[in-house]
Amino acid sequence: MTGGKAIGGTAFATLLIVALMMGANHVAARIAFNNGVDVATAVVFRSAVTAAVIVAILLIQRVRIRFSPRHKYMLPVIGLLIGVQSLCLYSAVARLPVALALLAFNTYPIWTALWAWVVYRQRPERAMLIAMPVILLGLALALDVLGAASGLGASGQWSRIGVGVAFALAAAGTFGLALVLTQHETGDVDGRVRTATTMAIAGFMALGMVGLQGGFQLPQAPAGWGGLAALTVLYGTAFTIMFTVLPRLGVVGNSAIMNVEPVFALVLAWLILGQAIAPVQVAGALLVVGAVMVLGLRKR
Repeated sequence: MTGGKAIGGTAFATLLIVALMMGANHVAARIAFNNGVDVATAVVFRSAVTAAVIVAILLIQRVRIRFSPRHKYMLPVIGLLIGVQSLCLYSAVARLPVALALLAFNTYPIWTALWAWVVYRQRPERAMLIAMPVILLGLALALDVLGAASGLGASGQWSRIGVGVAFALAAAGTFGLALVLTQHETGDVDGRVRTATTMAIAGFMALGMVGLQGGFQLPQAPAGWGGLAALTVLYGTAFTIMFTVLPRLGVVGNSAIMNVEPVFALVLAWLILGQAIAPVQVAGALLVVGAVMVLGLRKR
């Protein structure tokens, strides 16, 4: 979606539903992780089912698939990046309050601008340069980097959240690079085809990790099975809507409205998991989400 072009009520509502499902997917993942499921197992289930559903849609709609030599090289690279991003983001969700993990991941526009400059020598837009410190300030408040809200102090707070934040930022960095490569190298590939190949490669990558660790780590309680099933269904449904319904509504899948996902996750994690954060952290979260949405809605 380009800035200045209003979207209809149906498209807006659909985007909000997709954002809600993506936020709920991460809350469901945390439930699964709390009940014996490991990150690689979750990514395998999620990616395999999503890839299978989209392949079925491609077959039903008889989409013709043609890859150029460049596509055959770059699609696996993008798939591997998304595999790393998926494993890192779920690793962050397993260690941090869900909303904070998603907020740290929501720094990906900064990474996208950085990678576009490093790889393709594209200078960041002025709007991005203005938004960067706002996003980082909001993230610092949300993560309580000085440990004031938690009362732990900076060192105590970082000993608690450091690994999770590192995973979330790694997810943001790899996702930003994947977005840049997708735009420049595979932008002319049908979105459904690109998603199917990406999910399949990410699933195989996670399956390799499952093999290295000696097999699947499945739920040890009914709640874990519910979480695993819910994350798979929610993620697969959200992605299917993004690449089948939204294009018909004239909206691309990464519309700025989608960035309310951390807000939905914040509310759901509070209601379902009992995860609460301090008011100053909520303010920081809203600052991050607001800045990212303004970036996405700006006129280009």
